[in-house]
Amino acid sequence: MTYTVVVSPPCYASNPTIHSEANRPRQRQNLKTQKNNRGQKSGGASTTTTTTSGFGGKKKDPLWQCVQGCGACCKLQKGPSFPSPEEIFDDPSDSQSYKSLIGADGWCIHYEKSTRTCSIYADRPYFCRVEPDVFQTLYGIDKRKFNKEACSCCIDTIKSVYGSQSEELDNFNHAIWSTS
Repeated sequence: MTYTVVVSPPCYASNPTIHSEANRPRQRQNLKTQKNNRGQKSGGASTTTTTTSGFGGKKKDPLWQCVQGCGACCKLQKGPSFPSPEEIFDDPSDSQSYKSLIGADGWCIHYEKSTRTCSIYADRPYFCRVEPDVFQTLYGIDKRKFNKEACSCCIDTIKSVYGSQSEELDNFNHAIWSTS
């Protein structure tokens, strides 16, 4: 039996005055081998928005996008079904930065609950960014598989934080299936 472990990109920063150029992903060596050796496997389809389906039909693939007003990725303590910072990061300083941003309630200290926005969004660190290079660096996900993996990751995170019948999940699913 094969299990797929989906890791939610964390939403945090090591300090609120981070500059964008400091938020570039660090290159990791042999991450894919390392993750596969731990029993984790990434899967998914390419980032194209349509694929062929039987009888010459076209099948839409979801197109990842962030949905305003969600914030599920900013819930930094998601529970034992999600990897710990030490499992995500090779660099101990990244792991420590993550931990330092967990508020008493488990949410990122930069997450504004009343508006469901990030107070440092423009200068958020690289690991808060849902981008192909970040997914490649942190999770070993090939850039061609980014789109489907990012959608799957967000769906799992939203279900964990808000529930499988939540308005947030409905909004996300509508957004990713209606834009392609």
